[in-house]
Amino acid sequence: MKKIQMVDLGGQYQEIKEQVNASINQILETSAFINGPEVHAFQKDLEDYLDVKHVIPCANGTDALQIAMMGLGLKPGDEVITADFTFAATVEVIALLQLTPVLVDVDPETFNIDIQAIEKAITPKTKAIVPVHLFGQCADMDAILEIAERHDLFVIEDNAQAIGAKYLSRTGKKSMAGTMGHVGATSFFPSKNLGCYGDGGAIFTNDDDLAHTIRGIVNHGMYERYHHDVIGVNSRLDSIQAAVLRSKLPKLDTYCEARRNAARKYSKAFKDQPNIIVPTTVNGCEGICDICDCHVFHQYTLRITNGKRDELVKFLNANDVPCGVYYPIPLHRQKAYLDERYLEKDFPVTNQLVKEVISLPMHTELDDEQIDYITSTVIGFVNG
Repeated sequence: MKKIQMVDLGGQYQEIKEQVNASINQILETSAFINGPEVHAFQKDLEDYLDVKHVIPCANGTDALQIAMMGLGLKPGDEVITADFTFAATVEVIALLQLTPVLVDVDPETFNIDIQAIEKAITPKTKAIVPVHLFGQCADMDAILEIAERHDLFVIEDNAQAIGAKYLSRTGKKSMAGTMGHVGATSFFPSKNLGCYGDGGAIFTNDDDLAHTIRGIVNHGMYERYHHDVIGVNSRLDSIQAAVLRSKLPKLDTYCEARRNAARKYSKAFKDQPNIIVPTTVNGCEGICDICDCHVFHQYTLRITNGKRDELVKFLNANDVPCGVYYPIPLHRQKAYLDERYLEKDFPVTNQLVKEVISLPMHTELDDEQIDYITSTVIGFVNG
C-alpha cells in the first residue's frame, strides 16, 4: 500500500507535470512574472468556469476577503455576522478593518452558519453577512440572500473551501459556489481543491462597479500607473501560480468527483456505526441526494460521539493514518477575539463540534486499499 497522505499533491502533479513545467518554463523565458499573460488567461478561464462576470485574482484567500470588504465600503464599527466554527482568516480580516465581528453558531449537520442565529444577531449596525461554505458545501444561500435583501445587507461568500461546488436554489437554478452573493472570495492554497504551488486567491462578482473598485484596490489603488484613486493594497497573483492553476482548472470537476467517490466509500464503510456521524449533504438538495455536485469535500469530516476523538487522533497517527481536527477551538474562545458579548449558551453546536470532529485523508489520489485501511483502523478503534 502507498503511504497515506492527508493531501497527495505530489501524486496529482505527476498527471499534469508536462503542462505545468512547460508553462513555468515559458514564464521564465519571457520574465513576465507579474500580471503576465498567464494571469489574464486564467482570469478569463475562471470567469467562464464559474459563469461570473468578473474574477479579480489576488495574492491569497485572506486578502481576497479583506479586499472584498474594502470594496464594499464597510466602515469601522460596522457589524459583520459570520460563523464561529471556521478558520480564523474569516474573522481576522473583519478585525483588521476595525469592523465589529459578530460570531454565531452553526448547523449541527452541515457545520455551516445557522440561519436562525443570523436573524437573532442582526442589529441596526449590521452591514454584512459572511457565510463560510465549510468543508466544500454551500451554506443555505436561499435563506441568507432573503435575509440580506430584507435587511439591506451585503453578502460576502467565503468560498475558500468550496470552489467547484454547485448550489441548487429552491427555484431550481444551479449556481456555482462563490457567485451568489454581492461578492465571493476564494483561496488557492496548495491543499485546496483548486490549489497552486504557493499562495493565491481571487475575488468574484457580477457587479461591474464593485469589480472596478476591487481591481484598483488589489494594485495599490491604481488604475493608471502612479495615479492612486482609492486606498489599496499590494495583492497580486503571480504568473507562475496562475500557470499552475490554469493547468488544473480543466480538471477541477474530475478532481471534485474523485473526492466525492472517496467520500461515498468512506460513508458506506461507516454506515450504521453507533459512535460515528458521517457528513450530511443537504444544502441546495433538500436532503434528497446521496453525494452529488453540491459538495466537493475539501475535507471529509466525521463526528466521533463517544468522547474518544482525541484518543482516536493519537491512534491514527500511531498507525500511519494522518488526520486533522478542523477546528479544535471556537473563534469566540480564541484569545485574539474574546468579547464579553459572546455567551457560551449561544454556541451549543460549535462547542460540541470542537470536541467531536476529525477529518480523514481526502484528495484525488486516494485508492481503495488506502480507504479500506483508513476505515477499518477508525472502526477498530471506535468499537474497541
